[in-house]
Amino acid sequence: MKKKATWFLVLVLLLALGLTGCGSSSKTAGDSKDSQAVTTIKVGHVLAPDHPYTIGLKKFAELMDQKTGGKVKVNVFHSSQLGNERDMIEALQLGTQQMALVSTAPLASFTKQFLVFDLPFMFTDYQGAYKVLDGPIGGEMLKSLESQGIVGLTYWENGFRHVTNSRQPVQKPEDLAGLKIRLMENPIHMDTFKAMGANPLPMAFGELFTALQQGTIDAQENPVPIIWTSRFYEVQKYATLTGHFYAAAPLLVSKKFYDGLPADQQKALLEAATEARDFERQLLAEQNKDFIGKLKEKGMQIIEVDKTPFQAAVQSVWKQHEATIGKDIIDKVVNAQK
Repeated sequence: MKKKATWFLVLVLLLALGLTGCGSSSKTAGDSKDSQAVTTIKVGHVLAPDHPYTIGLKKFAELMDQKTGGKVKVNVFHSSQLGNERDMIEALQLGTQQMALVSTAPLASFTKQFLVFDLPFMFTDYQGAYKVLDGPIGGEMLKSLESQGIVGLTYWENGFRHVTNSRQPVQKPEDLAGLKIRLMENPIHMDTFKAMGANPLPMAFGELFTALQQGTIDAQENPVPIIWTSRFYEVQKYATLTGHFYAAAPLLVSKKFYDGLPADQQKALLEAATEARDFERQLLAEQNKDFIGKLKEKGMQIIEVDKTPFQAAVQSVWKQHEATIGKDIIDKVVNAQK
């Protein structure tokens, strides 16, 4: 009997040690799992898969993977796969989407100051734009989005916008008279082309090629990479390098998501956004030169113009929107370029 009791005690001790060991193993495994957890970011934009936006965001994904040791993975969604720009901005506010690369126009719904970037010929060269966007003014404007649940990381770009049409060479503002031109639904853009005598029509980008092909509209305006990647040379004969608007592209992140990241990953996000911004800007500069040559090869007539008459024709637009934007912010942006 005593022998049985002894074996019973030994068995109980072995079971206890086994349970203790299992508990210790579970904790270690749990700690290891936590330390290896992967955070996934969905970042979307509305342009083509071969546009600099997509290529730049893939570079951003590589940088995030390197800087976080594989702890943050970035998935890129192009061609409005996550919705239009307004849809994505609202998703950032809700925290249902982590990041988006958008134009400045829809951000004017949150702060009218963003409209300053839409004024015609506000920027006449890239360096002037970078002085403003990468300086205190651009930073303050991105900061203003935080109260809306959005963190602005930095400004990428879509470049200067130019006019294409299927009717005639546009060499002066008067040549735009009566042209039915597709524009984004933006009041400053609409007023700009009205001031030059055109007939502006707002239309979703996804409908644009078909409308040009069918002759529903005569003209459109976009940066060179979009003219090429969207194959507008198939339905447009003339491209005039007016450079009437500069298209900045803020890279945004959901504040809810950003605040939930550890400090080291927040730092990596900011660094990767800036490094990829420089990569994307350089890529766009190279593509501008390359694609103009390719457009010529496709039979498109490229027209370089003196911009002075175009600038003079739209001065009324500045006055028209001065009260909405604020003369102080307009003056700041103008003076920061000097």
